[in-house]
Amino acid sequence: MFTGIIQAIGTVRALHRRESEARIEIATGALDMSSTVSGDSIAVNGVCLTVVACDEAGFAGDVSAETLRKTALGQLASGAPVNLELALTPTSRLGGHLVSGHVDGVGRVVSREKSGDSVIFRFEAPADLARYIAKKGSICIDGVSLTVNQINGATFEVNIVPHTLQETIIAGYTPGAEVNLEVDLVARYLERLLLGAQAAQPDAEISEAFLAEHGFLKARDRS
Repeated sequence: MFTGIIQAIGTVRALHRRESEARIEIATGALDMSSTVSGDSIAVNGVCLTVVACDEAGFAGDVSAETLRKTALGQLASGAPVNLELALTPTSRLGGHLVSGHVDGVGRVVSREKSGDSVIFRFEAPADLARYIAKKGSICIDGVSLTVNQINGATFEVNIVPHTLQETIIAGYTPGAEVNLEVDLVARYLERLLLGAQAAQPDAEISEAFLAEHGFLKARDRS
């Protein structure tokens, strides 16, 4: 587990493709690697990777075919900056929100707009993730815990303060850039809980008809 509070900006040393999978090598910069050993977890742009080799200056991690499909890690080139966070410990401050490091999909930067010393970014999420994103709720973008200010369909807005611009890779975002998205854990589990016994059925999902049937929506007036 992670908090979404970035601890350092690292750099991609190399991305080695191996059939449908890959191994990524990261130079960790200012990240304290003194207690890190093989088997530990490190979030890279919000993706939880298992350390397979490490030293004081960096580490390597394997990237599965599923991770390559679900995230933008496969697009990283040598020299690309990445957000880094070590796994949460029982004594860590939970300054962001609970983040699993299991990316739900890839979003896109729609626009950026200066607002005082901050920058307002608008992102477009995949359509199937839009239902999990709520105004004033939490969203994890490339490993950064952020609050959703506004939402319109699958497009949502976040305000990035100067400290976050300085300490993460978000300052370099331009319209069209792809980002890793992880929705709030609570939203995902709540959906499954609402399905109840139907959750065991193939392709079960919450639809408007399901909500109306179970009293969460008023039946439409058919007159």
